[in-house]
Amino acid sequence: MTEKQRKQDQLAREILTLSRNTLLVNLRFLDAALSQFQWEPIETGSVMTDGKYILYNPNHVLSCYQCAKEIPVRDYLHMVLHCVFRHMYMSPTLNRSYWDLACDIAVENIIGELGLQSATAPREQQQSEVLFAVRHDLKHVTAEKIYSYLRQTVPNPVRIAELHSLFYADSHDLWYMTAEKAEAVIKPSSSDGDDNRNSNDESSSGAINGNDSSHSEIADRNSCSRTEMAKVWREISRRMQMELEAFVDKHQGMNSGAMAQNLTAVNREKYDYTAFLKKFAVMGEAMKINDDEFDYIFYTYGLQLYENMPLIEPLEYKEIKAIKEFVIAIDTSGSTSGELVQRFVQKTYNILKSTESFFTKINLHIIQCDANIQEDRKITSQEEFDAYLQTMKIHGLGGTDFRPVFEYVDRLRSQKEFINLKGLIYLTDGYGIYPAQKPDYATAFVFVDDDYSTPSVPSWAIKLVLQKNEI
Repeated sequence: MTEKQRKQDQLAREILTLSRNTLLVNLRFLDAALSQFQWEPIETGSVMTDGKYILYNPNHVLSCYQCAKEIPVRDYLHMVLHCVFRHMYMSPTLNRSYWDLACDIAVENIIGELGLQSATAPREQQQSEVLFAVRHDLKHVTAEKIYSYLRQTVPNPVRIAELHSLFYADSHDLWYMTAEKAEAVIKPSSSDGDDNRNSNDESSSGAINGNDSSHSEIADRNSCSRTEMAKVWREISRRMQMELEAFVDKHQGMNSGAMAQNLTAVNREKYDYTAFLKKFAVMGEAMKINDDEFDYIFYTYGLQLYENMPLIEPLEYKEIKAIKEFVIAIDTSGSTSGELVQRFVQKTYNILKSTESFFTKINLHIIQCDANIQEDRKITSQEEFDAYLQTMKIHGLGGTDFRPVFEYVDRLRSQKEFINLKGLIYLTDGYGIYPAQKPDYATAFVFVDDDYSTPSVPSWAIKLVLQKNEI
């Protein structure tokens, strides 16, 4: 590093320090988040973070500060919010162009809403028209909601690139590079591929210099601690959520609605419906060789001695965990009708079928109910389930009362329709009359709620809250 470069780096660090301290003074609830980073200079590109490091190009930082001293403050806050909402820990199946833009829109919307004078930048005015449209169409302006919104309303890649330039503050290259490095640690590759790692970058931003070994080492260290950093930021987000309300109470002029929405969304308890459904498994027998109890020595010895006549046959039955008797109840009031119900039943069916959960003969009842029982379809085989899905129609659409389903199931049990009923899953919006008494079988209420709320259920029931995109 030359003397000129050292001076530039020193000035850039002073600007970053000033930006961080400005945010600390004005947004005390961000203190833990602002203190998490290590700073490392890079030769090309702009600024970027993976949650542990902030990589910065000194020339870029100095240029931004020269344009307006508020820009580095806003960019710093922009990167911090990416980490708070854990935007870099995304699903690998997401479309990168849409996800990058959705994350930038989400955090820029929050920064604008906070009304922090020291973070007001010229790009804020340019963003206003787009943000107005997004807020008008979306109840919750989170990265996940914006991502779905963009996929539905902005299919043109050229328009996506235009919007990206309006909301750009930091490069997201390190998010994806770290994920690739982590995968390489688990499954070593014959080629390192550092030079090509940024070839799919769809933004106009600069990337980490692939030939700089120090940057590759940083990416390696990041990938090893990726899971640890995700846990750190999860705790920071939860702490922020608790402290934000008290902070806003002291600063009456501050609007923190979008911040609170995003914190609620990222900190909500997420459920694995597949794992949940398996909890209803019961022990039973299925036609399958039991490898644990089968003696291969006697079997092969018989084949050798008597030619194709084993001394012992393999056991044809094996105890497995599987769902044999089960009830799926569907609240067919207006809020849970139509395509959503069919998708839920289809998802449940897919889970059952893919996890050895079906016996040759099963006893599955799919009950539709609003304030009264509207339909009970008994399923005894996969073929019947396939036929039901193809002809399924929603009945009812009236009020919601959960009690008729439980009364009806109790009658079926008294009539010996169920011998060992393991459980009942009730898909609903949560607004109805619950039974006063606990049933003799496990019961779960599944709520499909995009408002990130948590409806109350009786103490004896299991609650599962899913988003529509999780179904």
